[in-house]
Amino acid sequence: MASIRPKKYVFALDCADARGLAEFYAELLGWRVDDRPEYGDWVDVLPPEGSAASVKLGCQQIENYRPPTWPDGPIPQQAHLDFYVDSIAASTAAAEAAGAVRHAHQPSEDGKFVVFLDPEGHPFCLCEE
Repeated sequence: MASIRPKKYVFALDCADARGLAEFYAELLGWRVDDRPEYGDWVDVLPPEGSAASVKLGCQQIENYRPPTWPDGPIPQQAHLDFYVDSIAASTAAAEAAGAVRHAHQPSEDGKFVVFLDPEGHPFCLCEE
């Protein structure tokens, strides 16, 4: 069976404020915001110029957005982002300065990941290998 051969990878996040969420992730990752009028309610977050990365985040503004209520509640988490870093402790300050909030529920028993929420309520993790 043939497989597809993507030219780039986009992880899209639904949200109430596409520009605000894009600015959060751009600050968190040291990336840049691509907010073109022709995109409408969509804002991209791109790796730095000259980066070999073929991944980008898309922030899609939708009406009536409701954040996931992970780990319990009526709105399940459909996906989340994991960012592998050299030091969770060192990266926590940067995440919080960008606007992340440490989630009350921390399921890691060995401390190899910490769960945060972005400004729109999407869970993401800072992870160490």
